[in-house]
Amino acid sequence: MKKQVEIYTDGACSGNPGVGGWGVVMLYKGHKKEASGAEKSTTNNRMELTAIIQGLKMLKEPCVVTIYSDSAYSVEPFLKGWINGWIIKGWRTSSKDEVKNVDLWKELLSLMQIHEVSYIKVKGHADNELNNRCDALARGAIKELQKTLPAELPPIPDGI
Repeated sequence: MKKQVEIYTDGACSGNPGVGGWGVVMLYKGHKKEASGAEKSTTNNRMELTAIIQGLKMLKEPCVVTIYSDSAYSVEPFLKGWINGWIIKGWRTSSKDEVKNVDLWKELLSLMQIHEVSYIKVKGHADNELNNRCDALARGAIKELQKTLPAELPPIPDGI
């Protein structure tokens, strides 16, 4: 029997695009494991997807996974079946626009071939302790990365 795992995820961005971070809390049989990371130039949606991808990458064997996310962008394509339409249409939306972040969607689908994954949409920035923890992890990762980045240069005055 496969292990049953719960993964809570969140992504955040300081500016959109801007410095972004992701946070993951994984639960298995009363044990909790956390992870986070950041990127210099990204978007909030990329960080939301990255959080889910990183959560699935933490697993060492095929599992039954429930993913909890406050990101409609990340969850609704699975809950509403849009992802299947995107694939059939060559990664185009119903309005024929290119699906954004195809690289991450493909990576996520590849990981979902290993695990039995279901999604639950949670309300963001509400009373969900683990979702709030993921948000704190993502924001903490942003702050840590920002400390290592050079300060923005002031604009050059006219006439120089």
